[in-house]
Amino acid sequence: MDGDRKEKFYDIDGSILEGGGQILRISVALSALTGRPLRIHKIRAGRKAPGLSNQHMQGIELVSRLCSGKLEGCALRSEELSLVPGTIMGGEYIGDSITAGSVSLLAQVALPCALFADGPTTFHLRGGTNADFAPPIDYLQKVLLPLLKRFGVHAELSIMRRGYYPKGGGEVVLKVTPVKHLTPLELVERGDIAGVHIYSYVAGQLPNRMSEEMAKWAEDEITKELGPVKVSKVVKREPEAAAVGTGSGIFIWAETSTGCLLAGNCNGSKQKPTHEVASEAAGMIVSGLKTGAAVDEHLQDQLIIFMALAKGRSRYLSGPLSLHTQTAIYVCEQILGLKFEVTSVGEGNVIVQCDGIGFENAHLS
Repeated sequence: MDGDRKEKFYDIDGSILEGGGQILRISVALSALTGRPLRIHKIRAGRKAPGLSNQHMQGIELVSRLCSGKLEGCALRSEELSLVPGTIMGGEYIGDSITAGSVSLLAQVALPCALFADGPTTFHLRGGTNADFAPPIDYLQKVLLPLLKRFGVHAELSIMRRGYYPKGGGEVVLKVTPVKHLTPLELVERGDIAGVHIYSYVAGQLPNRMSEEMAKWAEDEITKELGPVKVSKVVKREPEAAAVGTGSGIFIWAETSTGCLLAGNCNGSKQKPTHEVASEAAGMIVSGLKTGAAVDEHLQDQLIIFMALAKGRSRYLSGPLSLHTQTAIYVCEQILGLKFEVTSVGEGNVIVQCDGIGFENAHLS
């Protein structure tokens, strides 16, 4: 990009569509990558508590450090901020949500940037590993990162310690190897179900029987709805040294004959009996598989920024687009000037595709 273009700010309305963290994460990441300054206004204007939360602040500050940026307005409840990015540099970085904020969301905003750094990057991310309203860290480990390999992404995730609401205190280490460019993704054939995997856990003061009950309920519902599929189970009490606080939950993921990965999960709570926790997670995986889609609802939006940056045409088959996905598409189109195509293919499914901009890492030859 020429110097004039770098000086012109991207101006993003933070209240459009999903109107929350999705706009912030993608806008900030793309500003850091393109080197062009960013201004976001009306941040979460339509929410009950408008402006930045601590969770959002920590992710934005992490990217600002990663790109040696100049950040203004990144304060609690702020409704406007600006970022003037510098150069993305590899190295070691700490991202700490301080509370039980999601470490998965910290990874989401930082990972695309680290792929185009001048060298390997290691992130030490702290907070909640299994938070509500965010993908559990298991989703990144078992679904997102394995599928990102199709873009040519090389990233390793280690769960050092799990952290639950309200204490947080979890920690993961994410190691990212830079790439010259991303290769396009083709994920349009769902294939047959090759296997379903259940991970059911308790930690802290909760009894072992809860994880056993959740696993059994989930397996029974899955086989009832999907027939005689291969199901494997891991029923676990998290060791005291490997978890902070008391928590429970279940994570279920399915593999298909074409390499698709779809998942469902649910965190336990005092208000929710174990059979309801299991049923909610099993219901997510069952409904996702029954649509015939190649990606689940939670993967839809997470793939968009990688498709936009890739060199060539990427496509995936999904169910109806979530508001998070529509928002991700909108922001990428506004900032990068490309166009996504969404085509209905019947039974509520769509093909999402775009010709990526072929973004290249200037540090690599």
